[in-house]
Amino acid sequence: MAFPLSSAIISHKLSFNVSIAPSTRRSNLKPTHFIFCFNGKDPERSGRSRVHCLPKNNHLKELKDQHGTLTNSYISTRGHTNKLQSLIAVILVFVQISSPLPLVGWDVLPISPANAVLYSPDTKVPRTGELALRRAIPANTNMKTIQDSLEEILYLLRIPQRKPYGTMEGNVKKALKIATDEKDSILASIPTDLREKGSTLYASLIDGKNGLQALLACIKDKDPDKVSVGLASSLDTIAELELLQAPGLSFLLPEQYQRYPRLTGRGIVELTIEKGDGSTFSPEAGGEPRKTVKIQVVIDGYSAPLTAGNFAKLIIDEAYNGAKLRSTDQAVLSDNGLDKNNGYSVPLEIKPSGQFEPLYRTKLDVQDGELPTLPLSVYGAVAMAHGEVNEEYSSPYQFFFYLYDKRNAGLGGLSFDEGEFSVFGYATAGREILSQIKTGDVIQSAKLIDGQDRLVLPDEK
Repeated sequence: MAFPLSSAIISHKLSFNVSIAPSTRRSNLKPTHFIFCFNGKDPERSGRSRVHCLPKNNHLKELKDQHGTLTNSYISTRGHTNKLQSLIAVILVFVQISSPLPLVGWDVLPISPANAVLYSPDTKVPRTGELALRRAIPANTNMKTIQDSLEEILYLLRIPQRKPYGTMEGNVKKALKIATDEKDSILASIPTDLREKGSTLYASLIDGKNGLQALLACIKDKDPDKVSVGLASSLDTIAELELLQAPGLSFLLPEQYQRYPRLTGRGIVELTIEKGDGSTFSPEAGGEPRKTVKIQVVIDGYSAPLTAGNFAKLIIDEAYNGAKLRSTDQAVLSDNGLDKNNGYSVPLEIKPSGQFEPLYRTKLDVQDGELPTLPLSVYGAVAMAHGEVNEEYSSPYQFFFYLYDKRNAGLGGLSFDEGEFSVFGYATAGREILSQIKTGDVIQSAKLIDGQDRLVLPDEK
């Protein structure tokens, strides 16, 4: 949820204690106490704003002798001097930041509300590709409730020092209860030919070595490292079960887009990258320098079936074999493919979080709180570039890896380009290599190693 930075005080009193010490000599001045009344009721002049300057502990005489300062002064907002106007403007900025109430009655000193957006911590935008991909699976409602309960623990584990283990325990017990009570309905949502595999996974989720019962024991031991490992294992099992529950798209594509290739589930692409200048990639821990490296990308047809489908078709057509890469501070891009007659000009395709199907040719209004199911604000996000002519369409060929850096992000940690590109997957294995890719490096080969059975190609006739 987004909140504009526009707020102030109604009928409120704000106090400051200020100590004034002359620079030329030491002084035993007592602190001065300022009281600012905004829209308050003045017994002498109702409805007017005032500023009282009162010395603390009635040291009025001492202040007069040392400074000759006029105190107990009454100042109306009408006819005030430029200095007072500046002072009150500063006070209003402080009030705007500190108060949740709207401005009323301050037409004399208008301050335009900021257009920036603050995002509540409750927004919980996925910060890893694995988390975003797991949330994107259109699975059984009970499974999603179990998933949500466990993912809450991911955020609780970030709390420093005293972690809320009691709350974590409650979350796991809630997940266990649903998993036990709704077992039949959850397994019934898995296709018959996959149900045996689903039953095995389900048993491991509850009573397996890294299942929910084991996770509960780790929480009772208050061992955050073991909790983190057990939680990751349980969430991986949940994702496997959810993928069994979602064998295809949960929505119908618009009629005008039936002619495009489409991916009706998940796929995995493996890219082999080599240095263009003959140098090597830095070695892994304890390893040797490497002339080539591999990066695996999970592409998601559940959220972007057309974009993922077009990319998958280009992969099996070997369109990216030999393609040169270009590196910037924010992205690693393929070449634009203008010399190749490959790919479809797919419409911009973004599925809003919580919605049933993607939007086409429409960017999201992130400042208004719209967020995509597959956010760009994740290191290793994979998206298509915009079309050369019209940003309502993606490039038929050019894709990029987004090198998200929160230091360059906006308020709430979101990229300034969030909601403007068709994100269709994430680099998972090998994403640490992305920072080593330089302009001139080459995609030696690109293969679709999983998901070709879920790729639907149009009738070329």
